[in-house]
Amino acid sequence: MRRDEAFFGDQDLALMYIAKRLREAKRLEEVLTAGNLDYLVETDTYRGGIIFVSERVGAFFYVHPDHEEACRAVMVQNRFKPYLEAKPEA
Repeated sequence: MRRDEAFFGDQDLALMYIAKRLREAKRLEEVLTAGNLDYLVETDTYRGGIIFVSERVGAFFYVHPDHEEACRAVMVQNRFKPYLEAKPEA
């Protein structure tokens, strides 16, 4: 279920997905709600493009870290590719 920031308090949330289109964001909201998962959606900017790189606005989906694995499973089952944080090379 979609929640606001106050619901999660001061907890650090896990970024699960960046939707680049409204239709994509609405579909993911339906999937997460049907999966009985609490999530936060915020708009923010990201850098996109290969040749002409620009800042764009997207819908950023976050969940509590305790529900991260369940959220990933629901997303993969519904053909979404969860966000994976790039790990710095050693």
